[in-house]
Amino acid sequence: MRSSLTSFLRPVLAACVVAGLIPAGAGWPLAQAQSADAAVEPVDRVIAVVNNEVITARELDAEVAMVRQRAGPGLPEPAELEDRVLERIIIDRAQMQAARERGIVVNEFQIDRALERIAAENNLTAAQMRDRLRGDGLSMAQFREDIRGQITKARLREAVVESQVQVSDADINAWLAEQEGKKKQAVQLQVAQLLLQVSESASAEVLAQKQQLANDLLERLRQGADFKTLVAEYSDAPNAAANGGELGWRTLEQLPRLFADAVRSLRDGEIAPVVRSPAGLHLLKVVGRRGEPDQLDKPIQQTQVRHILIRPSASLSEDEIRRRLESIRERVLAGNVSFEAMAKQYSVDGSAANGGALGWVYAGDTVPEFERAMDALQPGQISAPIRTQFGFHLIEVLDRREDAASPERQRQAARRALFESRSDAAWGEWLDELRARTYVEKRFEQ
Repeated sequence: MRSSLTSFLRPVLAACVVAGLIPAGAGWPLAQAQSADAAVEPVDRVIAVVNNEVITARELDAEVAMVRQRAGPGLPEPAELEDRVLERIIIDRAQMQAARERGIVVNEFQIDRALERIAAENNLTAAQMRDRLRGDGLSMAQFREDIRGQITKARLREAVVESQVQVSDADINAWLAEQEGKKKQAVQLQVAQLLLQVSESASAEVLAQKQQLANDLLERLRQGADFKTLVAEYSDAPNAAANGGELGWRTLEQLPRLFADAVRSLRDGEIAPVVRSPAGLHLLKVVGRRGEPDQLDKPIQQTQVRHILIRPSASLSEDEIRRRLESIRERVLAGNVSFEAMAKQYSVDGSAANGGALGWVYAGDTVPEFERAMDALQPGQISAPIRTQFGFHLIEVLDRREDAASPERQRQAARRALFESRSDAAWGEWLDELRARTYVEKRFEQ
Protein backbone atom coordinates (compact mmCIF):
# COMPACT_ATOMS: atom_id res chain seq x y z
CA MET A 1 0.00 0.00 0.00
CA ARG A 2 1.30 3.41 -0.84
CA SER A 3 3.11 5.51 1.69
CA SER A 4 0.59 8.27 0.99
CA LEU A 5 -2.13 6.29 2.74
CA THR A 6 -4.39 8.82 4.40
CA SER A 7 -4.23 9.16 8.16
CA PHE A 8 -7.85 8.32 8.73
CA LEU A 9 -7.58 5.01 6.86
CA ARG A 10 -4.14 3.87 7.99
CA PRO A 11 -5.11 2.38 11.38
CA VAL A 12 -8.25 0.71 10.03
CA LEU A 13 -6.46 -0.81 7.05
CA ALA A 14 -3.56 -1.89 9.24
CA ALA A 15 -6.01 -3.74 11.44
CA CYS A 16 -7.65 -5.15 8.33
CA VAL A 17 -4.42 -6.61 7.00
CA VAL A 18 -3.15 -7.93 10.31
CA ALA A 19 -6.59 -9.46 10.92
CA GLY A 20 -6.62 -11.16 7.52
CA LEU A 21 -9.74 -9.36 6.30
CA ILE A 22 -8.21 -7.96 3.12
CA PRO A 23 -7.67 -10.78 0.62
CA ALA A 24 -4.02 -11.64 0.20
CA GLY A 25 -2.36 -9.71 -2.58
CA ALA A 26 -5.28 -7.31 -2.99
CA GLY A 27 -4.38 -4.92 -5.73
CA TRP A 28 -1.44 -7.05 -6.83
CA PRO A 29 -2.23 -8.41 -10.32
CA LEU A 30 -1.21 -12.00 -10.84
CA ALA A 31 0.64 -13.06 -13.92
CA GLN A 32 -1.62 -14.90 -16.33
CA ALA A 33 -0.28 -17.33 -18.87
CA GLN A 34 -0.71 -15.84 -22.33
CA SER A 35 1.19 -18.53 -24.20
CA ALA A 36 3.01 -21.78 -23.74
CA ASP A 37 6.15 -19.78 -22.83
CA ALA A 38 4.46 -17.73 -20.08
CA ALA A 39 5.62 -18.21 -16.50
CA VAL A 40 3.45 -20.54 -14.44
CA GLU A 41 1.95 -19.00 -11.32
CA PRO A 42 3.09 -21.11 -8.34
CA VAL A 43 0.35 -22.93 -6.44
CA ASP A 44 -0.41 -21.39 -3.08
CA ARG A 45 -0.07 -23.63 -0.05
CA VAL A 46 -1.77 -23.89 3.31
CA ILE A 47 0.36 -22.45 6.09
CA ALA A 48 -2.09 -23.11 8.94
CA VAL A 49 -5.52 -24.56 9.69
CA VAL A 50 -7.83 -22.84 12.18
CA ASN A 51 -10.68 -25.22 12.98
CA ASN A 52 -12.17 -25.66 9.49
CA GLU A 53 -10.53 -22.64 7.80
CA VAL A 54 -7.12 -22.32 6.18
CA ILE A 55 -4.53 -19.57 6.10
CA THR A 56 -2.37 -19.56 3.00
CA ALA A 57 1.32 -18.81 2.60
CA ARG A 58 0.53 -16.05 0.11
CA GLU A 59 -1.78 -14.38 2.61
CA LEU A 60 0.81 -14.56 5.37
CA ASP A 61 3.58 -13.31 3.06
CA ALA A 62 1.49 -10.32 1.99
CA GLU A 63 0.73 -9.33 5.55
CA VAL A 64 4.32 -9.76 6.71
CA ALA A 65 5.44 -7.62 3.77
CA MET A 66 3.02 -4.89 4.79
CA VAL A 67 4.23 -5.02 8.39
CA ARG A 68 7.83 -4.65 7.19
CA GLN A 69 6.95 -1.73 4.93
CA ARG A 70 5.11 0.07 7.70
CA ALA A 71 7.54 -0.60 10.56
CA GLY A 72 10.95 -0.03 9.02
CA PRO A 73 14.05 -1.19 10.96
CA GLY A 74 14.04 -2.86 14.34
CA LEU A 75 11.72 -5.77 13.55
CA PRO A 76 12.24 -9.28 14.97
CA GLU A 77 13.99 -11.99 13.00
CA PRO A 78 11.99 -13.20 9.95
CA ALA A 79 10.86 -16.47 11.54
CA GLU A 80 9.71 -14.75 14.73
CA LEU A 81 7.91 -12.03 12.78
CA GLU A 82 6.09 -14.58 10.62
CA ASP A 83 5.01 -16.54 13.68
CA ARG A 84 3.77 -13.38 15.41
CA VAL A 85 1.75 -12.21 12.40
CA LEU A 86 0.37 -15.72 11.90
CA GLU A 87 -0.73 -15.88 15.53
CA ARG A 88 -2.67 -12.64 15.10
CA ILE A 89 -4.41 -14.02 12.04
CA ILE A 90 -5.29 -17.16 14.00
CA ILE A 91 -6.83 -15.18 16.87
CA ASP A 92 -8.77 -13.06 14.40
CA ARG A 93 -10.14 -16.10 12.57
CA ALA A 94 -11.13 -17.71 15.85
CA GLN A 95 -13.02 -14.54 16.85
CA MET A 96 -14.89 -14.40 13.54
CA GLN A 97 -15.80 -18.08 13.87
CA ALA A 98 -17.04 -17.53 17.42
CA ALA A 99 -19.11 -14.59 16.22
CA ARG A 100 -20.77 -16.75 13.54
CA GLU A 101 -21.52 -19.44 16.12
CA ARG A 102 -23.28 -16.83 18.25
CA GLY A 103 -25.33 -15.66 15.28
CA ILE A 104 -23.70 -12.23 15.12
CA VAL A 105 -24.41 -10.74 11.70
CA VAL A 106 -23.54 -7.26 10.46
CA ASN A 107 -25.90 -6.17 7.71
CA GLU A 108 -25.32 -3.75 4.86
CA PHE A 109 -27.27 -0.98 6.55
CA GLN A 110 -24.95 -1.05 9.56
CA ILE A 111 -21.91 -0.87 7.30
CA ASP A 112 -23.47 2.05 5.41
CA ARG A 113 -23.93 3.94 8.68
CA ALA A 114 -20.34 3.24 9.74
CA LEU A 115 -19.03 4.52 6.39
CA GLU A 116 -21.15 7.65 6.71
CA ARG A 117 -19.66 8.33 10.15
CA ILE A 118 -16.10 7.80 8.89
CA ALA A 119 -16.68 10.17 5.99
CA ALA A 120 -18.37 12.79 8.19
CA GLU A 121 -15.62 12.67 10.83
CA ASN A 122 -13.04 13.33 8.12
CA ASN A 123 -15.07 16.00 6.28
CA LEU A 124 -15.35 13.85 3.14
CA THR A 125 -18.21 13.10 0.83
CA ALA A 126 -18.86 9.48 -0.13
CA ALA A 127 -17.30 10.14 -3.54
CA GLN A 128 -14.21 11.73 -2.00
CA MET A 129 -13.71 8.81 0.35
CA ARG A 130 -14.05 6.37 -2.55
CA ASP A 131 -11.40 8.34 -4.47
CA ARG A 132 -9.06 8.25 -1.47
CA LEU A 133 -9.46 4.50 -1.21
CA ARG A 134 -8.89 4.00 -4.92
CA GLY A 135 -5.79 6.18 -4.81
CA ASP A 136 -4.37 3.95 -2.07
CA GLY A 137 -5.05 0.75 -3.98
CA LEU A 138 -8.09 -0.40 -2.01
CA SER A 139 -11.57 -0.92 -3.38
CA MET A 140 -14.73 0.11 -1.57
CA ALA A 141 -15.77 -3.56 -1.48
CA GLN A 142 -12.58 -4.46 0.41
CA PHE A 143 -13.02 -1.55 2.79
CA ARG A 144 -16.62 -2.55 3.48
CA GLU A 145 -15.47 -6.06 4.40
CA ASP A 146 -12.90 -4.60 6.78
CA ILE A 147 -15.60 -2.50 8.44
CA ARG A 148 -17.84 -5.58 8.65
CA GLY A 149 -15.07 -7.47 10.43
CA GLN A 150 -14.36 -4.66 12.88
CA ILE A 151 -18.04 -4.28 13.78
CA THR A 152 -18.44 -8.05 14.09
CA LYS A 153 -15.56 -8.32 16.56
CA ALA A 154 -16.85 -5.35 18.52
CA ARG A 155 -20.28 -7.02 18.80
CA LEU A 156 -18.61 -10.26 19.89
CA ARG A 157 -16.71 -8.40 22.61
CA GLU A 158 -19.94 -6.78 23.82
CA ALA A 159 -21.67 -10.16 23.97
CA VAL A 160 -18.81 -11.81 25.84
CA VAL A 161 -18.34 -9.01 28.33
CA GLU A 162 -22.08 -8.69 28.96
CA SER A 163 -22.28 -12.38 29.86
CA GLN A 164 -19.15 -12.47 32.03
CA VAL A 165 -19.06 -9.16 33.90
CA GLN A 166 -21.57 -8.93 36.71
CA VAL A 167 -22.11 -5.85 38.87
CA SER A 168 -24.20 -6.43 41.98
CA ASP A 169 -26.09 -3.94 44.12
CA ALA A 170 -23.51 -4.58 46.84
CA ASP A 171 -20.73 -3.63 44.40
CA ILE A 172 -22.54 -0.40 43.56
CA ASN A 173 -23.13 0.46 47.22
CA ALA A 174 -19.46 -0.07 48.00
CA TRP A 175 -18.35 2.02 45.01
CA LEU A 176 -20.63 4.92 45.93
CA ALA A 177 -19.42 4.83 49.51
CA GLU A 178 -15.81 4.87 48.31
CA GLN A 179 -16.45 7.88 46.06
CA GLU A 180 -18.17 9.75 48.86
CA GLY A 181 -15.26 9.04 51.17
CA LYS A 182 -12.52 9.95 48.74
CA LYS A 183 -14.09 13.02 47.17
CA LYS A 184 -11.69 12.49 44.29
CA GLN A 185 -11.36 14.74 41.33
CA ALA A 186 -12.56 12.74 38.34
CA VAL A 187 -10.12 13.99 35.76
CA GLN A 188 -10.45 11.77 32.71
CA LEU A 189 -7.37 10.22 31.15
CA GLN A 190 -6.85 8.93 27.63
CA VAL A 191 -4.57 5.93 28.18
CA ALA A 192 -3.12 3.81 25.38
CA GLN A 193 -1.80 0.31 25.94
CA LEU A 194 0.47 -2.12 24.14
CA LEU A 195 -0.31 -5.64 25.33
CA LEU A 196 2.00 -8.63 25.06
CA GLN A 197 -0.20 -11.58 25.97
CA VAL A 198 1.31 -14.09 28.39
CA SER A 199 -0.74 -16.93 29.80
CA GLU A 200 -0.58 -17.40 33.55
CA SER A 201 0.55 -20.97 32.84
CA ALA A 202 3.39 -19.87 30.57
CA SER A 203 6.83 -21.30 31.26
CA ALA A 204 9.55 -19.23 32.89
CA GLU A 205 11.40 -19.18 29.57
CA VAL A 206 8.41 -17.77 27.67
CA LEU A 207 7.78 -15.19 30.39
CA ALA A 208 11.43 -14.12 30.32
CA GLN A 209 11.31 -13.69 26.53
CA LYS A 210 8.16 -11.58 26.75
CA GLN A 211 9.61 -9.53 29.59
CA GLN A 212 12.74 -8.83 27.56
CA LEU A 213 10.61 -7.77 24.57
CA ALA A 214 8.53 -5.49 26.81
CA ASN A 215 11.68 -3.91 28.23
CA ASP A 216 13.10 -3.37 24.73
CA LEU A 217 9.87 -1.75 23.54
CA LEU A 218 9.76 0.46 26.63
CA GLU A 219 13.28 1.66 25.91
CA ARG A 220 12.40 2.38 22.27
CA LEU A 221 9.36 4.37 23.37
CA ARG A 222 11.36 6.41 25.84
CA GLN A 223 13.84 7.18 23.06
CA GLY A 224 11.05 8.62 20.92
CA ALA A 225 9.57 5.68 18.98
CA ASP A 226 5.97 6.20 17.87
CA PHE A 227 3.59 4.42 20.26
CA LYS A 228 0.90 3.74 17.63
CA THR A 229 3.44 2.20 15.25
CA LEU A 230 4.69 -0.22 17.90
CA VAL A 231 1.12 -1.01 18.91
CA ALA A 232 0.28 -1.92 15.31
CA GLU A 233 3.28 -4.25 15.12
CA TYR A 234 3.41 -5.86 18.54
CA SER A 235 0.21 -5.43 20.55
CA ASP A 236 -1.97 -8.49 21.10
CA ALA A 237 -4.94 -6.41 22.29
CA PRO A 238 -8.06 -6.79 20.12
CA ASN A 239 -8.48 -4.07 17.47
CA ALA A 240 -5.28 -2.40 18.75
CA ALA A 241 -4.12 -1.32 15.31
CA ALA A 242 -7.49 0.30 14.58
CA ASN A 243 -7.36 2.67 17.57
CA GLY A 244 -3.67 2.97 18.35
CA GLY A 245 -4.22 1.05 21.59
CA GLU A 246 -6.29 3.85 23.11
CA LEU A 247 -8.74 2.74 25.79
CA GLY A 248 -11.03 5.78 25.56
CA TRP A 249 -11.53 8.62 28.03
CA ARG A 250 -11.83 7.19 31.55
CA THR A 251 -11.45 8.31 35.11
CA LEU A 252 -8.95 6.51 37.30
CA GLU A 253 -11.84 4.64 38.88
CA GLN A 254 -12.94 3.34 35.47
CA LEU A 255 -9.50 1.95 34.65
CA PRO A 256 -8.37 -1.44 35.93
CA ARG A 257 -6.73 -0.84 39.30
CA LEU A 258 -3.32 -1.99 38.03
CA PHE A 259 -3.51 0.56 35.21
CA ALA A 260 -4.75 3.35 37.48
CA ASP A 261 -1.91 2.82 39.94
CA ALA A 262 0.64 2.82 37.10
CA VAL A 263 -0.50 6.05 35.39
CA ARG A 264 -1.80 8.02 38.37
CA SER A 265 1.26 10.27 38.67
CA LEU A 266 2.24 10.42 34.97
CA ARG A 267 2.15 13.56 32.86
CA ASP A 268 0.77 13.67 29.32
CA GLY A 269 2.98 11.72 26.92
CA GLU A 270 4.79 9.73 29.62
CA ILE A 271 5.13 5.93 29.59
CA ALA A 272 4.65 3.82 32.72
CA PRO A 273 6.97 0.96 33.70
CA VAL A 274 5.87 -2.46 32.42
CA VAL A 275 2.73 -3.67 34.19
CA ARG A 276 2.05 -7.40 34.72
CA SER A 277 -1.56 -8.65 34.81
CA PRO A 278 -3.27 -12.04 34.30
CA ALA A 279 -3.61 -11.11 30.61
CA GLY A 280 0.11 -10.43 30.09
CA LEU A 281 2.52 -7.50 30.04
CA HIS A 282 1.25 -3.96 29.42
CA LEU A 283 3.00 -0.81 28.25
CA LEU A 284 0.85 2.20 29.17
CA LYS A 285 1.04 5.75 27.85
CA VAL A 286 -0.96 8.77 29.04
CA VAL A 287 -2.10 10.34 25.77
CA GLY A 288 -4.00 13.21 27.38
CA ARG A 289 -6.29 14.31 30.19
CA ARG A 290 -9.39 16.42 30.52
CA GLY A 291 -12.22 17.24 32.88
CA GLU A 292 -12.93 18.81 36.21
CA PRO A 293 -13.93 17.43 39.58
CA ASP A 294 -16.61 14.81 39.00
CA GLN A 295 -19.43 14.81 41.51
CA LEU A 296 -22.13 12.24 41.06
CA ASP A 297 -24.77 14.76 41.98
CA LYS A 298 -23.70 17.43 39.45
CA PRO A 299 -26.43 18.70 37.08
CA ILE A 300 -27.08 16.65 33.94
CA GLN A 301 -28.46 18.12 30.72
CA GLN A 302 -31.82 16.85 29.52
CA THR A 303 -33.55 17.49 26.21
CA GLN A 304 -37.29 17.59 25.63
CA VAL A 305 -37.78 16.14 22.17
CA ARG A 306 -40.36 14.66 19.84
CA HIS A 307 -40.06 12.92 16.50
CA ILE A 308 -41.82 11.41 13.51
CA LEU A 309 -40.61 7.95 12.46
CA ILE A 310 -41.30 6.33 9.07
CA ARG A 311 -39.83 2.96 8.07
CA PRO A 312 -39.08 1.74 4.54
CA SER A 313 -41.34 -1.01 3.22
CA ALA A 314 -42.13 -2.85 0.03
CA SER A 315 -44.53 -0.07 -0.92
CA LEU A 316 -42.49 2.87 0.41
CA SER A 317 -38.92 3.44 -0.76
CA GLU A 318 -36.26 5.41 1.09
CA ASP A 319 -36.42 8.23 -1.46
CA GLU A 320 -40.19 8.47 -1.03
CA ILE A 321 -39.79 8.61 2.76
CA ARG A 322 -37.24 11.40 2.48
CA ARG A 323 -39.53 13.40 0.21
CA ARG A 324 -42.49 12.89 2.51
CA LEU A 325 -40.56 13.96 5.61
CA GLU A 326 -39.09 16.99 3.82
CA SER A 327 -42.61 18.00 2.80
CA ILE A 328 -43.86 17.60 6.38
CA ARG A 329 -40.94 19.68 7.67
CA GLU A 330 -41.64 22.51 5.22
CA ARG A 331 -45.34 22.53 6.08
CA VAL A 332 -44.64 22.62 9.83
CA LEU A 333 -42.07 25.41 9.46
CA ALA A 334 -44.51 27.39 7.31
CA GLY A 335 -47.14 27.09 10.01
CA ASN A 336 -49.61 25.20 7.83
CA VAL A 337 -49.72 22.10 10.08
CA SER A 338 -48.53 21.19 13.56
CA PHE A 339 -45.71 18.74 14.27
CA GLU A 340 -47.98 16.97 16.74
CA ALA A 341 -50.70 16.40 14.14
CA MET A 342 -48.19 15.10 11.57
CA ALA A 343 -46.72 12.69 14.12
CA LYS A 344 -50.17 11.30 14.91
CA GLN A 345 -50.91 10.89 11.20
CA TYR A 346 -47.63 9.53 9.84
CA SER A 347 -45.34 8.24 12.61
CA VAL A 348 -45.12 4.48 13.15
CA ASP A 349 -43.43 4.86 16.54
CA GLY A 350 -45.25 4.11 19.79
CA SER A 351 -45.00 7.80 20.64
CA ALA A 352 -47.31 8.74 17.74
CA ALA A 353 -50.41 8.82 19.94
CA ASN A 354 -48.68 11.52 22.04
CA GLY A 355 -47.74 13.61 19.02
CA GLY A 356 -44.28 12.03 18.82
CA ALA A 357 -43.29 13.22 22.31
CA LEU A 358 -40.39 11.30 23.90
CA GLY A 359 -40.36 13.44 27.03
CA TRP A 360 -37.13 14.52 28.72
CA VAL A 361 -34.19 12.37 27.58
CA TYR A 362 -30.64 12.11 28.90
CA ALA A 363 -27.44 11.61 26.91
CA GLY A 364 -27.24 7.95 25.97
CA ASP A 365 -30.98 7.35 26.05
CA THR A 366 -31.23 7.33 22.24
CA VAL A 367 -29.13 5.76 19.46
CA PRO A 368 -26.00 7.75 18.46
CA GLU A 369 -27.33 9.01 15.10
CA PHE A 370 -30.49 10.33 16.75
CA GLU A 371 -28.57 11.89 19.62
CA ARG A 372 -26.08 13.67 17.34
CA ALA A 373 -28.89 15.21 15.30
CA MET A 374 -30.81 16.15 18.45
CA ASP A 375 -27.78 17.77 20.09
CA ALA A 376 -27.16 19.90 16.99
CA LEU A 377 -30.62 21.52 17.26
CA GLN A 378 -31.63 24.56 19.24
CA PRO A 379 -35.05 24.57 20.97
CA GLY A 380 -37.71 25.14 18.32
CA GLN A 381 -35.62 23.75 15.44
CA ILE A 382 -36.54 20.70 13.33
CA SER A 383 -33.94 18.44 11.77
CA ALA A 384 -33.72 17.26 8.19
CA PRO A 385 -34.65 13.57 7.75
CA ILE A 386 -32.23 11.45 9.83
CA ARG A 387 -31.56 7.76 9.20
CA THR A 388 -31.09 5.35 12.13
CA GLN A 389 -31.43 1.61 12.51
CA PHE A 390 -35.15 2.14 13.13
CA GLY A 391 -35.93 4.11 9.96
CA PHE A 392 -36.12 7.82 9.07
CA HIS A 393 -36.88 10.52 11.64
CA LEU A 394 -37.83 14.16 11.80
CA ILE A 395 -36.66 15.48 15.17
CA GLU A 396 -37.89 18.58 16.97
CA VAL A 397 -36.19 19.86 20.11
CA LEU A 398 -38.67 21.63 22.37
CA ASP A 399 -36.55 22.63 25.36
CA ARG A 400 -33.42 21.89 27.40
CA ARG A 401 -32.71 21.95 31.11
CA GLU A 402 -30.19 20.83 33.69
CA ASP A 403 -31.43 18.35 36.21
CA ALA A 404 -29.73 17.21 39.41
CA ALA A 405 -28.67 13.60 39.08
CA SER A 406 -31.22 11.43 40.83
CA PRO A 407 -30.12 8.56 43.09
CA GLU A 408 -31.07 6.17 40.29
CA ARG A 409 -28.86 8.05 37.82
CA GLN A 410 -26.00 7.95 40.32
CA ARG A 411 -26.38 4.20 40.60
CA GLN A 412 -26.43 3.87 36.82
CA ALA A 413 -23.20 5.84 36.62
CA ALA A 414 -21.65 3.63 39.28
CA ARG A 415 -22.73 0.49 37.43
CA ARG A 416 -21.19 1.77 34.18
CA ALA A 417 -17.91 2.66 35.89
CA LEU A 418 -17.62 -0.75 37.53
CA PHE A 419 -18.58 -2.55 34.35
CA GLU A 420 -15.97 -0.70 32.27
CA SER A 421 -13.23 -1.27 34.82
CA ARG A 422 -13.84 -5.04 34.69
CA SER A 423 -14.45 -5.43 30.96
CA ASP A 424 -10.86 -5.46 29.67
CA ALA A 425 -9.74 -8.23 32.02
CA ALA A 426 -12.82 -10.34 31.22
CA TRP A 427 -12.26 -9.96 27.46
CA GLY A 428 -8.57 -10.84 27.74
CA GLU A 429 -9.33 -13.97 29.74
CA TRP A 430 -11.98 -15.02 27.24
CA LEU A 431 -9.56 -14.56 24.32
CA ASP A 432 -7.05 -16.79 26.11
CA GLU A 433 -9.74 -19.45 26.55
CA LEU A 434 -10.80 -19.09 22.91
CA ARG A 435 -7.23 -19.61 21.69
CA ALA A 436 -6.77 -22.62 23.96
CA ARG A 437 -9.87 -24.40 22.63
CA THR A 438 -9.29 -23.53 18.98
CA TYR A 439 -7.84 -26.33 16.85
CA VAL A 440 -4.74 -24.94 15.14
CA GLU A 441 -2.33 -26.79 12.89
CA LYS A 442 0.68 -24.84 11.66
CA ARG A 443 2.42 -26.11 8.53
CA PHE A 444 5.60 -24.10 8.20
CA GLU A 445 7.55 -27.24 7.32
CA GLN A 446 5.67 -28.00 4.09
